[in-house]
Amino acid sequence: MYKLMKQDGRARLGTFETVHGTIQTPVFMNVATCGAIKGAVSALDLKEIDCQVQLCNTYHLHLRPGDEIVKKLGGIHKMTRWDGPILTDSGGFQVFSLAKLRNIKEEGVTFASHIDGRKIFMGPEESMQIQANLGSTIAMAFDECVENPAKYEYAKESIGRTTRWLKRCKVELEKQKAKPDAINPHQLLFAINQGCTFSDLRIEHMKQIVEIGADGYAIGGLAVGESAEEMYRVLDDVLPYAPEDKPRYLMGVGTPVNILEGVARGIDFFDCVMPSRNARHSHVFTKEGVMNLLNKKYELDERPIDEGCNCPACRNFTRAYIRHLFKAGEMLAMRLCVLHNLYFYNHLMEEIRNHLAAGDFHPWKEEQVQMLSKRI
Repeated sequence: MYKLMKQDGRARLGTFETVHGTIQTPVFMNVATCGAIKGAVSALDLKEIDCQVQLCNTYHLHLRPGDEIVKKLGGIHKMTRWDGPILTDSGGFQVFSLAKLRNIKEEGVTFASHIDGRKIFMGPEESMQIQANLGSTIAMAFDECVENPAKYEYAKESIGRTTRWLKRCKVELEKQKAKPDAINPHQLLFAINQGCTFSDLRIEHMKQIVEIGADGYAIGGLAVGESAEEMYRVLDDVLPYAPEDKPRYLMGVGTPVNILEGVARGIDFFDCVMPSRNARHSHVFTKEGVMNLLNKKYELDERPIDEGCNCPACRNFTRAYIRHLFKAGEMLAMRLCVLHNLYFYNHLMEEIRNHLAAGDFHPWKEEQVQMLSKRI
């Protein structure tokens, strides 16, 4: 399923075949948490901004509208009208970050919904049942996401639990896929590596989950408060233990610079809400650096957000107009900036793939890191 086409140092150029199409890697997945990108962006817009993979969230869709309802509507692809690959997060991160109260046991986690406080139980089996109902292309294993910094002993205990949960996820997903009414009998399963910032635990856990086997391996529990340097150190230490013939996914990361550094270390998949969230607050990415469109200097600026950009916002509208829309509280401002930022990210990945193919990724990456971290 995963084919490594070329390697430049540890950076990898590849393809990943799925039932919903082939993904060119490295790839950035566009985050449609509840089945839509925040900022009034639909699956049809995603085609226009060259998105490859849509990411939807198990926890949120389980609470609203309910995964059983999504199944009755024909699955997440049919409901959202996105026909490309969809990855569903397991719900683990949201259980640990959003739930008002939670109680972790070997069976799973009992928690209070962040919407109405009702008590919900989710364990490996429930997560797989929900994701099977959604019918995503790639299901994520249910894991315990431990907050940083964590005590070493707790982190060690937690990786053992996440390993045992992965075994249960595998068994349950196979059961769900074998059902005659399965939405996606070809659903893939990615395992999640945990261990906080303790490299020995990360390595031990990667060895455990590789032995169990999965269609891909994610690095979870990073970009949650530790420094970028610590994150890069963990990647340097753990990725040599990930299989070369399976995709690697760095969850919830990140800035364009984080992505460039992640690719350099051998990561294939990325996702982050940051480009769409920042866009909704007038912060946009350009080839020259980050720009805040609310600055007064753009009041009469008739240039597009990023000269040379071919996104729907840059093709048609000026900085001055979009600034006015923000000032007037018009939703169109958010929509145009979200379209721009996601187009920017999707095309940054395309540029990365082109430079990997050409064999000059590393010198190009160094130039980009300097440029993309600037604030205009």
